[in-house]
Amino acid sequence: MCKIKCLFFCLTMMLFSISAASAEETVKIGAIYALTGEAAVDNAGSLAAVRSGVQEINEQGGILGKKVQLLVFDNFSTPIRSSIAAEQAADAGVSAIVGPAWSSHAIPIAKIAQERKIPMITNSATNPKITKIGNYIFRACYIDDFQGEVMAQFARRDLQAATAIVFIDLTSDFSMGLAEIFKNHFEQLGGKILFDLKYKYKQKSFKNLIEKAKLADADVLFMSGHDESGQIIKEAQNAGIKSTPIGSDGWDSQSFFEKGGTKLKRGYHCAYWSEASDSEISRKFVKKYENEFHLTGGGVLGYDAVLLVADAITRACSTDRAKIRDAIADTRSFKGVAGDITFDENGDPIKSAVIMVIDNGKPRYLKTMQP
Repeated sequence: MCKIKCLFFCLTMMLFSISAASAEETVKIGAIYALTGEAAVDNAGSLAAVRSGVQEINEQGGILGKKVQLLVFDNFSTPIRSSIAAEQAADAGVSAIVGPAWSSHAIPIAKIAQERKIPMITNSATNPKITKIGNYIFRACYIDDFQGEVMAQFARRDLQAATAIVFIDLTSDFSMGLAEIFKNHFEQLGGKILFDLKYKYKQKSFKNLIEKAKLADADVLFMSGHDESGQIIKEAQNAGIKSTPIGSDGWDSQSFFEKGGTKLKRGYHCAYWSEASDSEISRKFVKKYENEFHLTGGGVLGYDAVLLVADAITRACSTDRAKIRDAIADTRSFKGVAGDITFDENGDPIKSAVIMVIDNGKPRYLKTMQP
């Protein structure tokens, strides 16, 4: 009788231990962004929004009854360290990866994620090559094929621009790819590309390029880069250039304005989202977070991406990476702050684009352009 009691006690304790261990388990999601280096300021909004999304998920009970553990990995603003961060995330046992924000970082991360069979959703890396890396790779934003076409159409039809000069960052996959798409569509619509002006992201001055642009006097200057476009614009205006600056989602960051965007008299750029959006979910997001961190389209898509991952895990009823991948691929009409998300066969969402106008350093919504 004593032996039976002891056996029952041991079994009870074993079941309790298993239950306790299960209760302590978390769902691990990796976030890979630049915490240091040249992209850190630009990436800050994305990571802050991802953290907020995870906090909300946990406040609502987590996923499958488990808390979400967000593991953040620094890519140090370089492609090489991006690969290392992806390997670290894989080794840490994450069920999915959210991020990064830049295409030049997303491409190496996507290669590792595909190799290690980890579903990945980049919030704002728009280079078309990224999702073509494999079936585990997705994005929450539109692609440069659409963005480049949108800005070419806007320049020709809305601004009536006949000529353009294109600034290209030779260190950025995003910039080089977007520039080619814009040029092709601008010329197809009857515009003329006068020439390219090529530079490297870490340049301290753009004086020589500005002098060439001033002599040409194009109708528009298409800035295909990231936040460095703010500095180029500032130098161009100081030199007396009258051409209208136009750009991409790369302008949609606090660092763009810090580098010179606050001096922009008038310009236009493509964006993922605007605070002026009248959807209920967008209004609630703005009300809750407008004083928490600098709201950007990329940040909003970081929030959408991590909630989409949570939704996929819930629908998969599993933290198995393959099942999560399948659930993400099957996503239809997911309600995000920046609009609904339905993935096509490439892992890209079909989304509209917003045109923002900047008047005397102040951005405001101008119009929405549909795919």
